[in-house]
Amino acid sequence: MVATGHGGWLWGERLLQHVTIHKLSGQSEHVVAYAGEVAEWLENGVRVIARWERPELDLGYARFETGDVFIEWFFTDRWYNIFEVRAGASLSLKGWYCNVATPAQVCADHVDCRDLLLDVWVAPSGEALVLDDSEFAAAEWLDDATRAAAERGLAELLGVIGGRLPPFDKIESRLTGAH
Repeated sequence: MVATGHGGWLWGERLLQHVTIHKLSGQSEHVVAYAGEVAEWLENGVRVIARWERPELDLGYARFETGDVFIEWFFTDRWYNIFEVRAGASLSLKGWYCNVATPAQVCADHVDCRDLLLDVWVAPSGEALVLDDSEFAAAEWLDDATRAAAERGLAELLGVIGGRLPPFDKIESRLTGAH
């Protein structure tokens, strides 16, 4: 991936298509919108490349810095999305930030994603940290069907992580000694 100098990105030899990602709250209120580039149209969604354009954000378990590259998978049939986070200058893997969310609405020029509070941070070592579960448990606006679907989405996501299925196939291998 290379910046073209005129606002686009080259992935391989292709100029990528611009899209706007709209993150919505669980109550479908606008939270943030940001620009991305379509890297791949999937049968069940889209893979987008975006840059962290906001000020540095230190979450304790991870730090997002201006210029970091996010490779984002949005699915139309899964109750989560996955953001692979890479350091802006070196493109070294920082980890994966995953949102439990309703299936994304994917259009030619935008992606809408409704966040359901639960998040998972996955370190390059494979350690997964479930986040915001107390907020999720206390969310009175969640109906029973959506809550159950979100819980199934979290379980599915944790299975994908544990099984090291793409994109988690990049999890560092642990060296084990034979004694």
